[in-house]
Amino acid sequence: MNIENATPIKVDNATVEFIKGTMGPITTYVFDTSKEGHPMVNAMAGLALLKEDEQLIMINHCPPSGLFPKIQDEFDFAHIELPNGLTQIVFTKKPNAQNTTDFSATSCGGGCG
Repeated sequence: MNIENATPIKVDNATVEFIKGTMGPITTYVFDTSKEGHPMVNAMAGLALLKEDEQLIMINHCPPSGLFPKIQDEFDFAHIELPNGLTQIVFTKKPNAQNTTDFSATSCGGGCG
């Protein structure tokens, strides 16, 4: 992952560090909850930042299956397993999304999946 102009930023309600930079022309936010932090809390905090044509990259120990149903109306997402066994999830905001996601819904009923 090659993030240009990477700068740590303060994200409300986040429990891990977020980085903001660019990947080509796309504003990109990155955070890692693979070793610490609360995946749902940090994902919701990061998703609340996103505008159309921006992306959020999450590194986690597994795909957060409890998160996906909560955000699927407003966000697209894709995940891949990295060579080190971790999972990378890339989130983008859907065009003309209705801004219906409840970003305070940070309880996890899912786990990995």
